[in-house]
Amino acid sequence: MTSRLNPEDQRRVDEYLRAPQHQVERKPFRPWLLLLLVVVVTVALGLLSRLLSHLVL
Repeated sequence: MTSRLNPEDQRRVDEYLRAPQHQVERKPFRPWLLLLLVVVVTVALGLLSRLLSHLVL
């Protein structure tokens, strides 16, 4: 895909992205960990809601 920027603007963008503060090492994305976290939070909130309903009713 070609850039829609003119060459001068593209050069500025490239310089900005090459700056050291923009070269952060990140851990790889782990979708299974995210899915597990969502399931755990959903189950925990469901159990909390059942507990509260038993206490109130």
